[in-house]
Amino acid sequence: MLVAEPPADNAACHVYILGSFGKSGYRTYVGWTYDVDRRLLQHNNGTGARSTRGRTWTILYIELHRTRSEAMSREWHLKRDRRFRRQFTPLASEWPDRRRPARPPSCEPA
Repeated sequence: MLVAEPPADNAACHVYILGSFGKSGYRTYVGWTYDVDRRLLQHNNGTGARSTRGRTWTILYIELHRTRSEAMSREWHLKRDRRFRRQFTPLASEWPDRRRPARPPSCEPA
């Protein structure tokens, strides 16, 4: 197994917000990384953060920061800013209905 070398301390970092529909409704997740695509694959493969396992995630928002320290600070603030994260949550009417299968069109005569 190949292991990537850790980026230099001055490498650019990303803060991201993920979204997912699940049995318990819509969820968002905030994190930081050097490589957003790799991190999204980890979350979707079940090897990311424990709270993201068992769901399919999509990227909703990304910010670029010059340093790891800036990214970690911004992540901390976004995790506590529910109002900011809520703007990325679809309306309940847009949620897929997972409680019952879609009904076929009625076969009644007009």
